[in-house]
Amino acid sequence: MFLRLAIKSLQNRKGSVMMTVVAIGVSIFVLLGIEHIRHQAKKSFASTVSGVDLIVGARTGSLNLLLYSVFRIGAPTNNISWESYQQIISDSNVAWAIPIALGDSHKGYRVMGTNANYFQHFSYGNQKSLKFSEGGGFEGVFGVVLGAEVARQLGYSLGDKLVLAHGVASTSFSLHDDLPFTVVGILEPTGTPVDQTLHVSLQGIEAIHVGWDRGVQLPGKGLTADNVKDQELTPDSITAIMLGLNSRMAIFTVQRRVNQFPEEPLLAILPGVALSELWQMMGLFEMTLRLISLIVLVSAVLGLGAMLLASIRERAQEIRLLRVVGAPPLFLFLLIETEAIVITVFGIVLGVAGLSLCMVLVQEVLSARMGLHLDVLTFTAESLILIGWVLAATFLVAAVPSMSAFNNAKSVVGKALP
Repeated sequence: MFLRLAIKSLQNRKGSVMMTVVAIGVSIFVLLGIEHIRHQAKKSFASTVSGVDLIVGARTGSLNLLLYSVFRIGAPTNNISWESYQQIISDSNVAWAIPIALGDSHKGYRVMGTNANYFQHFSYGNQKSLKFSEGGGFEGVFGVVLGAEVARQLGYSLGDKLVLAHGVASTSFSLHDDLPFTVVGILEPTGTPVDQTLHVSLQGIEAIHVGWDRGVQLPGKGLTADNVKDQELTPDSITAIMLGLNSRMAIFTVQRRVNQFPEEPLLAILPGVALSELWQMMGLFEMTLRLISLIVLVSAVLGLGAMLLASIRERAQEIRLLRVVGAPPLFLFLLIETEAIVITVFGIVLGVAGLSLCMVLVQEVLSARMGLHLDVLTFTAESLILIGWVLAATFLVAAVPSMSAFNNAKSVVGKALP
């Protein structure tokens, strides 16, 4: 009875009710949207690299190692010698290894030297493997595979020639223009730092640095394209190593061996743990987003209370009529509360529907451009708890106009209709 009467009453005030429903819907959209994106962003951030059990680099902080090996930010404190690399990957617990060599760039984008294992074993997100949109892996010494963003921004296609620069500055005058690279492959978008990276072979990195000393090419000491095949292009050192192990039970065993490596000071980190530490540093940003959504919600709920309070004066005749037919003051109190809950429920439905539609429309774009792998389903345990708090807040705010209706109902006791 409360519900039917409340809906009939709301239909008589369609204009103001619709505006309030839209306001509640927008606030729910913002609240659940921010919470959903925050949760999914944290999940996507933690999945920037997946399937890698350990990352090994020179002794430094775990976050610094993570930043330069995965996000291509910053620089290593030292390199790993090739002999140490060979010893580490010879461990019976190591299933595969991806060597990483950094230090060069191209028009502001980082260049990474690696081998074929990178395209075979590196994964991101929910164990998604790298895929080629065009071409394939390295062909010869001077093949380069471009990330999707590099190819899009610089307009490169298969067969184009490009020159790498020494160092990582956006503008460099130390160019390896004597040995240009040819685009042999372009990767599909991943939404990770892979998209902004140029991938070349370790042999290619070594070839362009023959005859270089402290960032300067010595006259007559470099290689030419004709005599590259006659050279032994094994690198002296690399920047980092990504390791995949035969068993996850061996992670801490291998990590301890690397951290106690006798030949040189090395550090092995678990990428998932390091990513979690990095995300915790962004806690202030998370709290700011939540505060903004909370302010939007509070303003909408207060607007609902104000609308109901204003309607009480307009409904004096309705209240008097209900009292004449025998409705007690508590009935009117519960009626106003029911109206508030109905408005909020419609607002929640509108907000959730709008958010789900937006997730469907922007899911692929956010995944490709920003690395946010969003689930369309927006109802989680956290969102249900938030909706429960919204309904509770609505009940409390609606108590003010409900009490006003309650008091008005008591004041008309014994009065007749005009």
